[in-house]
Amino acid sequence: MKKLVIVESPAKIKTISKILGKDFKIMSTIGHIIDLPPKRIGVTIEDDAIVIEYVPIADKEKVIAEICKAAQGAQEIYLAPDPDREGEIIAWHIGKEIEKVFKNKDAMYRITFNEITAPAINAAINSPGHIDVHKVNAQQARRVLDRWVGYEVSPILWSKISPGLSAGRVQSVALRLIVDREEAIRAFKPEEYWTVDSIFQHKKDKFVASLTHINKKKVELKDKKTTDKVVDDLKKQSYVINSVEDKIRNKNPLAPFMTSTLQQAAYNRLGFSVKKTMQVAQKLYEGVPLGDPNSPEALITYMRTDSLRVSDTAIKNVRTYINKTYSKEYLPPKQNMYGKKGKGKTQDAHEAVRPINVNVSPQLIKRHLSPDEAKLYTLIWQRFVASQMKPAQYAQRTITVSGGKYSFRATGSTLIFDGFLKVYGIEEDDDNKIKLPSDIKAKNPADLKKTDPKQHFTQPPPRFTEASLVKELEKEGIGRPSTYAAILNTIRARDYTKLDEKKRFVPTELGAAVTKLLVANLPHIMDKKFTAHMEEDLDKIASGEMQRDDLLRGFYREFQADLKRFKGGDDKGKRAAMPTDLDCPKCKKNKLNIKFGKSGEFLGCSAYPDCAFTSNFERSEDGEIKIVKAEPPKMLKEKCPKCSKPMRTLNGRFGEFTACSGYPKCKYIKQELAGFPCPLDKGEVVQKVWRGGKFWGCGNYPKCKFAVFDEIVEKKCPQCKLPFLIKKTSKDGKVTLLCFDKACGYKKS
Repeated sequence: MKKLVIVESPAKIKTISKILGKDFKIMSTIGHIIDLPPKRIGVTIEDDAIVIEYVPIADKEKVIAEICKAAQGAQEIYLAPDPDREGEIIAWHIGKEIEKVFKNKDAMYRITFNEITAPAINAAINSPGHIDVHKVNAQQARRVLDRWVGYEVSPILWSKISPGLSAGRVQSVALRLIVDREEAIRAFKPEEYWTVDSIFQHKKDKFVASLTHINKKKVELKDKKTTDKVVDDLKKQSYVINSVEDKIRNKNPLAPFMTSTLQQAAYNRLGFSVKKTMQVAQKLYEGVPLGDPNSPEALITYMRTDSLRVSDTAIKNVRTYINKTYSKEYLPPKQNMYGKKGKGKTQDAHEAVRPINVNVSPQLIKRHLSPDEAKLYTLIWQRFVASQMKPAQYAQRTITVSGGKYSFRATGSTLIFDGFLKVYGIEEDDDNKIKLPSDIKAKNPADLKKTDPKQHFTQPPPRFTEASLVKELEKEGIGRPSTYAAILNTIRARDYTKLDEKKRFVPTELGAAVTKLLVANLPHIMDKKFTAHMEEDLDKIASGEMQRDDLLRGFYREFQADLKRFKGGDDKGKRAAMPTDLDCPKCKKNKLNIKFGKSGEFLGCSAYPDCAFTSNFERSEDGEIKIVKAEPPKMLKEKCPKCSKPMRTLNGRFGEFTACSGYPKCKYIKQELAGFPCPLDKGEVVQKVWRGGKFWGCGNYPKCKFAVFDEIVEKKCPQCKLPFLIKKTSKDGKVTLLCFDKACGYKKS
């Protein structure tokens, strides 16, 4: 029987099969196969030991059975999921299942590789290892911590705020960063300040200089009156060039990418979300067909890493490429070395994210890649090549001008050697565009031609984008490279945040309320330093420096004490509300609170039930809350088909809808019907609305669960004659029609 290799993703099968040949059978777990039970915590403490209950993930029994069947007749088995903690637990889980049918445990190995190339995979096969139990323990610890917080905190939120809410150990801390930033923005008080730029003339040349000092003290102009006095006095002075300083300024290349910097650069340069970046990078890592669809080739190294290390072979190859392509002038005498800054331990078993073969330039393979794949590969390739090039050089000139008690400064730069910018793109600073006279010397006179005072106001801290939030998480040591995408996805999937017009995170009223409640009642898990310290402890478990159960027991004792207080307290049974400064317009005695119901947030009197006033509201950019009067229902000429009363339009939880004005006696709601019956039970197909948008579903739900979340076209499938087709539109506008029945497989672009 063939040797069996088990990988994590099915997309790798073709690439690895091509490398290893006919003696090897490649199979995939298709991600995780085993996890904690979905409807109970699945973690208990028995005799001071942590007992974890594992069950097969839904629909994975078949995958497990097929792998175990293949394992029975295998000579050797190589467990090859991804080289991180998630990959290690997948290898451990499938290994435990295989052990039930494969008796020769000595012939089952764990292999890892950072790139899917023949040398890397053959080296792994020739030097196999075993499951790293320390990595397994670290992943188990993270999973248990997250399960405890999610399963034990969420029900309390349901009772105290609104049903269906959830909390996460790391995601809630990330949400706190967004909420704290928004509070800082709202509390910010702009301060006025002024700057003064003046145009000076030296011979025939003019240049702009900024006022920097008065009486050798740094200039501080707080108002127009003071500034006007200074401007008037400036006109009375005689000016001379005080100094001219010329120097060469180096701009060093950036390090090759690790996960977080790749996510940030892809967001800032390409407009990719963190999720999209990781999805595209996964394809580049697993393999892309470069001509032959049956022979995909891996293009980059493993993309989940916080290491900046680069192999000696890759360094040698890129230095040869730079010397050949850009000449010796761009090649430093020895390789550039990079170190990682910030909190957290570098997982140096991995390399930085880089192209596998630097000679495979973006231009060479662009026609074989999708637009997104081409963009991301180009970014990774350019960053890696640039990281091993010489710095860019600028000739920088600084001129100081003095007159009386006033001092001005002008700085300008000229690019004299592009260095790494030749590959990674020129990003000149504003002062690089300022050209200063070349023949100017100290003691030369200068004439003041014009003075331009400008009013400014200090700016509040900016809201987080996906890129800046990842940067902040990394700086604070919250999460790890493999978790950033999941953290951001969770934050966006819940109703705890929204995006403003510049795609920056804004906390919703619900997100702010949840955060406030958690900070007040669970101070440990909501503390940035505590969360970062927990990540460091997980790293220690992974390296064998700490025992898994010691960490979990210590956390649970403290967590349970906080949880007990949270469940009880003076507000037991009461729904949490956010107080405001608005007076109740009905009772005129009490303040309004922001409350949360099935239809979302609303204003309600704090004296409820004595005063039952409620209203919609809106919050301005500066945080001011205004009452919004609800528009009265609009009566229609259309009659209700059930009771003949007039129909009316109303605004509900998911937008506008049409219903009978005879409610509650008549509960008819108008629904848009499809022109064909349900293909499963012949019931009516109606358009429904939910939090995520509109979809088509069977009117006999929940007995029939037919649902289509895409647009439908009432046109028969040419192959199976189903009475409709599904219409999908890609971001670039490409429209595809396909059959709902996957067994049919009809598809047309």
